[in-house]
Amino acid sequence: MKNDIQIKNKRAYFDYHIIEKYNAGIALLGTEIKAIRQGKANMSDAFCMFIGNTLYVRNLHISEYSHSSFHHHDIKRDRVLLLQKKELKKLKVKGEEKGYTIVPLRIFTNERGFAKMEIALAQGKKEFDKRDSIKDRESKREMDRAMKF
Repeated sequence: MKNDIQIKNKRAYFDYHIIEKYNAGIALLGTEIKAIRQGKANMSDAFCMFIGNTLYVRNLHISEYSHSSFHHHDIKRDRVLLLQKKELKKLKVKGEEKGYTIVPLRIFTNERGFAKMEIALAQGKKEFDKRDSIKDRESKREMDRAMKF
């Protein structure tokens, strides 16, 4: 199976310092995985949170599958993220500390065709950090232009 599904959360890298990354499985319905394989997902507003000892991803927008019948999934429902217990415990402790949050980075499919989500323990950037990110990106772009000539 070809691994070409890559749905990225570009805002996460701009708004947060990424500290540690994890790969988590996602509990999906049949029409949801088919819509993801069509690339019909949007992660720009998505965030992760614990309810009890279970990690959920909220505001992950997965559009309706185009070829489904009258059984459609809820577009923005809470979806369970599947991690090992020790990883969940570590994320819960770190996520409750001041300044840390858990953000989804991308959705991809593994070699077996299962949808996975890369999540990260992150720390929010300040406004001056964002300006530095923009400055670095612009200087890199200028260097690449200079190298072409």
